[in-house]
Amino acid sequence: MTDVRPGALRHDWRLDEVHALFALDLPSLIHTAQSAHREHFDARDVQLSTLLSIKTGACPEDCAYCPQSVRFETGLDRETLLPKSHVLDAAKRAKAAGATRFCMGAAWRSPKDRDLAQVIDMVEAVKAEGLETCVTLGMLKARQAQALADAGLDYYNHNLDTSPEYYEQIISTRTYQDRLDTLGHVREAGLKVCCGGIVGMGEQPTDRAEMLRQLANLPEHPQSVPINNLVQVEGTPLAGIDPIDEIDFVRTIAVAKIMMPASYVRLAAGREEMSEATQTLCFLAGVNSIFYGDELLTTSNPAHKADLALLERLGMRPESTPKYTDLAPGVAPDPEHAPQAERA
Repeated sequence: MTDVRPGALRHDWRLDEVHALFALDLPSLIHTAQSAHREHFDARDVQLSTLLSIKTGACPEDCAYCPQSVRFETGLDRETLLPKSHVLDAAKRAKAAGATRFCMGAAWRSPKDRDLAQVIDMVEAVKAEGLETCVTLGMLKARQAQALADAGLDYYNHNLDTSPEYYEQIISTRTYQDRLDTLGHVREAGLKVCCGGIVGMGEQPTDRAEMLRQLANLPEHPQSVPINNLVQVEGTPLAGIDPIDEIDFVRTIAVAKIMMPASYVRLAAGREEMSEATQTLCFLAGVNSIFYGDELLTTSNPAHKADLALLERLGMRPESTPKYTDLAPGVAPDPEHAPQAERA
């Protein structure tokens, strides 16, 4: 068994150590993950994020999982960039429903400067509503990342998707290094990083282990780590592939939390197909963020009332003060929602 100190922050994980975590019996694995989680967070709190597609379809990339690729016939309507008023209305509804972070996604390979200027207007408007902001726009140049940071953006999402070894089986239109370069620009601009991956794409267990090792060995752990369970869409190359076993998915969540204990680990795509029992195991394994609302970009998501009802049954609650949010001057943090390590 690998020597793991719950809650320790490391950037030097070896692949054999990650495999050793995956090989633990499930009770020991979940106990270790929950112990690590409690070193940095209140285990009752779940951060709620809402995701809106602000520009849908016609993406030139060939990501095999994505219905927004122009290369696949998925029946998806192509849409231009939404007007700011539409985005702002959606953000207000999300906040009223209890979300604290509003994420905006655009199906671009990389944004043109004129498009980025419009996104920046949206970011500033959503920030003014008192929400954390996150965008995913594809690859960024350093100056574009800085422009987003200057506008007050909180998070930039750019997933690694899978292991470097399996990556070419999924995407050919950009390289793994392209993704790492964008993450570097985002970190250097001072933005928080939202970066995770997708499982259930036909990868081997070692690919899941290597994906998590790549994430945990970045110069700084992503502050938010979304773990997506592939939503199969007819017309994409991955439609009809064998899904990941639910317990293997829970193991992936637990190992992610052990390796990146101070990060939010989010249940992202694929949650609608999960039973409440599987979601509960994920919460025990350290999940403390979910996508919240009726739709994720182009696929459906559990209704928010069902999510709130499940949290209440579990004795859990929506997080009211996100860990990484800078409070306004003179505003004291709520000690009831502070991480355990800070309350000690």
